[in-house]
Order: sequence, then structure tokens, then C-alpha cells
Amino acid sequence: MKLCNECRKTPWPFAFALFISSVTGFLTWLMLSFGGFNETEQLIGSAAVFFASAATLTHYVLSCMKRHCRQDGCHHHSQHHGTANG
Repeated sequence: MKLCNECRKTPWPFAFALFISSVTGFLTWLMLSFGGFNETEQLIGSAAVFFASAATLTHYVLSCMKRHCRQDGCHHHSQHHGTANG
């Protein structure tokens, strides 16, 4: 099932996933620097953790949004059309 236009345009879940991934990547960079790894290893490790967490969280956000859209029948979407029609 695809997301409706209203659910697809919501930026906050994706911004939240990006924020969590950024914090996770930064913490990984800090831990690797405290561990004595060189800069290249820090960069590669932090980027790998960032992209892995971003992909996982984006998949999770999309699956939750699809489930929410399916369960509610896009109730918010029908409300917008219902008020416009009458």
C-alpha cells in the first residue's frame, strides 16, 4: 500500500530519523576517536553507522506510516476532503 499525499508530505518523521542518525554517527565518531583509531577509520566507521541507522529508521518510519494510513483509512485525508465538499 502506498502512502496518501498528506502522509507523504509530512517531513517530521524523516527529520527525526535524520536527527537520530546524526547523533548516532557523531557518538560513533567520538567513541572511535577515544579508542585511538585514525581519522580515516573514524570517518568510515561513523559514515557506516550513520547510513545504517538512517536506512533502518527510514524503513521503520515508512512501515509505521503505511500501517497508520491503512488502519485509519487516512482519516485525516478524508476530513480535509469532507470539509472542502460541505
